[in-house]
Amino acid sequence: MNTLSRTQVRRARHRRGIRAEFAALLWLTLKGYRLVAHRYRTPVGEVDLIMRRGRTLVFVEVKARGSIDAAAVALHVKNQGRVARAAQSFLASHPHYGAYQVRFDAVLVTWYKRPHHLANAF
Repeated sequence: MNTLSRTQVRRARHRRGIRAEFAALLWLTLKGYRLVAHRYRTPVGEVDLIMRRGRTLVFVEVKARGSIDAAAVALHVKNQGRVARAAQSFLASHPHYGAYQVRFDAVLVTWYKRPHHLANAF
């Protein structure tokens, strides 16, 4: 029996995450959102997607799991705090977005189904 090493498992999860973020990006783009940043990293956290629609700036957490329920459960307080801290960092370094409405959304991805967009997820 061939088992995967930790590195192989980590790489496979990373690839699935990238595909989920791409699916979420496509879905939001079809809904009229425009990409501002992808995988925005700061010393205090990371935001999967930063999107803009009109005068609303949306910080998006993407979760990919086997079911919508499992993806929703994965949106825990730790993730929310990380995204909020990264959003503060982004806004501090991009003052031209200061007049925008700010929102925190989630996109839940399950394979072979349409992504589920949760506006104002947290």
